[in-house]
Amino acid sequence: MVTVADRPRLDVPPPDRVTRLRAFLHRHRLFVAALVLAFLLRVVTMLGYGPALWFNDSYEYVSGAVNPDRPSALRPNGYSFLLLALRPLHSFGLVVFVQHLMGLGIAVLIYTLLRGRFGLPGWGATLAAVPVLFDAYQIQLEHLVMSDAMFMLLVVAVITLVLWHRRMSWRIGAVIGLLLALTALTRSIGLPILALVVAYLLVKRTAWKTIAAMITACALPVVGYMAWFASAHGNFAMTNSDGAILYMRTALFADCEKMRVDPRKELELALLCISAPPGQRGFSGQKYLWWAQNGQRFHAFGVGSTFTPETNKTASAFAQRAILSQPLDYLSLVAGDFFRAFHWDRPRFPDFNTYRQYEFLPENKILPAWSSYRGSTDTDAQKYDPGLRTAQIQGKLRVIGTDVHDPWAGFMQGYQRIVRLPGLVIGVLLLIGLAGVAVRWRRLGGPVLLPWLAAFGLILAPAATAEFDYRYLLPAVPLACLAAAISLRHGLSRPAASGAPATPVTPSSGTASAPTTGSAG
Repeated sequence: MVTVADRPRLDVPPPDRVTRLRAFLHRHRLFVAALVLAFLLRVVTMLGYGPALWFNDSYEYVSGAVNPDRPSALRPNGYSFLLLALRPLHSFGLVVFVQHLMGLGIAVLIYTLLRGRFGLPGWGATLAAVPVLFDAYQIQLEHLVMSDAMFMLLVVAVITLVLWHRRMSWRIGAVIGLLLALTALTRSIGLPILALVVAYLLVKRTAWKTIAAMITACALPVVGYMAWFASAHGNFAMTNSDGAILYMRTALFADCEKMRVDPRKELELALLCISAPPGQRGFSGQKYLWWAQNGQRFHAFGVGSTFTPETNKTASAFAQRAILSQPLDYLSLVAGDFFRAFHWDRPRFPDFNTYRQYEFLPENKILPAWSSYRGSTDTDAQKYDPGLRTAQIQGKLRVIGTDVHDPWAGFMQGYQRIVRLPGLVIGVLLLIGLAGVAVRWRRLGGPVLLPWLAAFGLILAPAATAEFDYRYLLPAVPLACLAAAISLRHGLSRPAASGAPATPVTPSSGTASAPTTGSAG
């Protein structure tokens, strides 16, 4: 008896979407669990502190969104553009929710880059994202009406795109250029990142068309913004504050005798001379720019002249003279602020009031009624979000910017006392990244170089041009984690050269395969 076997079925249906999703979540279960837990922490923050937290800089950003016809003289309006885009929904709660999603997005980029491009195991890539996911000060910064979460996401997105593509088309270059333009328009420090990325691509011998497309795509929005700025303020620039802030940097040591300022010939510079001896000026220069105290001379040109082109130019000239006349004093001050970033504890710097603005506090926040472009800071906030609560306080109707609700707020206060990333750990991460650059010296640091230089620069730049501030550290953290993780993927030994192509990562593979050492380094 002869039997005929059934014909093999060739039309087996592919797994349905639910099956594929379950497989995906299982492959990345450790990171997904961490991401969910981090999301819940942010929900608790929103329940405890509604609708948002506030910093002194917040009000200028809100004014830019309420009055979008004029660029700010103090800082670029990129973040105000985001607020403007969200303004139709009239909710600061929505603003901080978007910023919390940005923070989680940074962690997703870190994990995806380390797993998909550099082949780290799931636990290693998740560990690199832990500081962004769980650091209490990162969560608090995302909850502030501030540009930092947006800036961090843009910087990490740029680094991710550059490192992901071994061979970059001009179209990808243009996308990176647009992201760099948004970065620069969010915070001025973003513009030097363009130079860093261009230098990295030149070292990697990237096609000139790609680099040209990136520079062009970055330049067009930035030049357009500068033209808009010129139409409002009269000078072709992005801000009128860079010279003033550099003056603040030099205020602690600038000695007009050593600078040889002649008051008969250089009256404008002489007006900025500080009468108090350098040894009696304290440990922070902020009071010599922002506050009218004894010895403070920056407002000698009159009320409302702080951030004009003329004052900014004079302040810049004064600061440059101080640096060139007293280079050792300047370098000593910069070094002190740079290494301040790596303390284990968190000293109250530059003053107690600024320190408190980075803390989850137990009391409500009453918005100040400071003068703004077309009104006051509290009325600007109410125009943006009419749902802000008001209350009679000392006979005046005041706007409440933050309502504290327990037990959620109390939980985050306790959490912040325990779960934070000490500065010393950031220093260790930078040292690991530096070691990774060193062992790849024949290839000029390989892929470790870009995130490491970006992290190092984001810590050094404020120390060199402004003053140490804790929030300036946080954008460097995900980049330092990337540099350290890429360095440790082979240990701190020099990877062997290999001409073999990298093994691609496919969605169906159980674990991401590492690229060969020669191609990714």
